[in-house]
Amino acid sequence: MKRNAPLLLLLLTGCAFGGGTPPQSAPHHRAPTAVLFPTPRSTQICYADLSRDGIRFSPLPDHDYGGGCNLTGTVQLIDVGVPITGIKGMRCGLARDFVGWIRHAVAPAARQILGSDVVKVETMGTYSCRNVVGNAAYSGKLSGHAIANAVDVSGFRLADGRRITVLADWRSQDPATRSFFATLHTSACKRFGTVLSPDYNAAHANHLHLEADRANFCR
Repeated sequence: MKRNAPLLLLLLTGCAFGGGTPPQSAPHHRAPTAVLFPTPRSTQICYADLSRDGIRFSPLPDHDYGGGCNLTGTVQLIDVGVPITGIKGMRCGLARDFVGWIRHAVAPAARQILGSDVVKVETMGTYSCRNVVGNAAYSGKLSGHAIANAVDVSGFRLADGRRITVLADWRSQDPATRSFFATLHTSACKRFGTVLSPDYNAAHANHLHLEADRANFCR
């Protein structure tokens, strides 16, 4: 796929890592979203943004794997100030938004609400050449993961030894923990085009799906 290709129609992205079978009720839907592939210029601007913010990264070569799956304008994050597990290549724009979310939402929310610093962010990965899962209406469409434009966040390690996970703590009995996740979710919805949580469907019971598209879809 060329970087300056025309608009690609991407439909609702699901995630590879499910928390069970989807609920029996009708699945949620969203309208198709047009997403521009990064151009060489936009990628270079993104590189400059990451460098300006003190983020260590390595640009990755473009690859077209066929069937719509590709790595275009991607980077490997090396050092963002806190370890992040599970991530490989991701679109530079997604990387920029993701690091901003960690620094300006996750870190302060943990400190202010949970009383401890985040020392590790746990994810279930970024790139995966596959179709949407967890939503029968879009099962034949490519996931945002197929173009490395989505990341699945599963949990956080705190300096005091606690491990807070989406699966175990999204509906925690502890008000502070629920407030922590609510704050992260609200912030993510302002930074990413698509945010899918356990409130969306059972396939997202164990992670937050964050995608840098233009869908304006937050559940």
